[in-house]
Amino acid sequence: MNLMKEGWFSEVSALWPGEAMSLEVEEVLFHQKSKFQDVLVLKRQSYGNVLILDGVIQATERDEFSYQEMIAHLPMNSHPDPKKVLVVGGGDGGAVREILKHDIEQVTLCEIDEKVVEVSKKYLPNMASSFSDPRLTVHIGDGFEFMKKNPSSFDVIITDSSDPIGPAESLFQESYFKLMKTALRPGGVICSQGESQWLHLNLIAKMQTFCRSIFPVVDYAYCTIPTYPSGQIGFTLCGVNPDTNFREPLRSWGPKETESRHLRYYSADIHRAAFVLPEFARRTLQEKPE
Repeated sequence: MNLMKEGWFSEVSALWPGEAMSLEVEEVLFHQKSKFQDVLVLKRQSYGNVLILDGVIQATERDEFSYQEMIAHLPMNSHPDPKKVLVVGGGDGGAVREILKHDIEQVTLCEIDEKVVEVSKKYLPNMASSFSDPRLTVHIGDGFEFMKKNPSSFDVIITDSSDPIGPAESLFQESYFKLMKTALRPGGVICSQGESQWLHLNLIAKMQTFCRSIFPVVDYAYCTIPTYPSGQIGFTLCGVNPDTNFREPLRSWGPKETESRHLRYYSADIHRAAFVLPEFARRTLQEKPE
């Protein structure tokens, strides 16, 4: 399907049938098929540069910070002392940028599509601003294979994936979460892109169910972001320590610390509030059957 018509891009997908986010396009900056997916970068005055993979918006310069801050700081501030972190996906560099605001020793970015890294460095420089940090190691390859070769290696694993179609489909399956658990150190936590409660509640519930069979602690949080379907996106969080409480941050940054870290969305209050779900979602995800 041609997603460009009369100067407008429309995000049409079977994952949200009957609706589409549309952006008026000023300029097509880049468009190429990589080994894995269609990679498109558009320019829009109100949203800046926009990264689109297989017809789905991944990031815009206007609102990327809300998602990137939350997918990083929710798990990082739920671990008492994270030192080694793995990011699967996230080739745009946004999650890495946020992780490196913590006192860590090493973060490894495992991205299967090197074209995403290349394009992000050129067209999303603020997101890709930390690729030169000496604490970062970039591995171009499959996340499954990488974790199989690195058991018991990470305090935090973050899966910054696209939607469960194409190359990211396997990242929403039970086998992937089991593998992540083997790659965690004692006390480790994970955070994965968890889809929208307005559009994918059945998928989220299914994931919560199988995650509870793997991890003693499982939770779901969300943030708002205008250019993602329904204006929200969620996060699946799991921990191997039964005492982990994702809902209460272990580190609370004051105004000066927040400002010095250039945070525009995340705070201790937002951390806590992210787990307060609308009643329809709470009943589906949190109430245990009698």
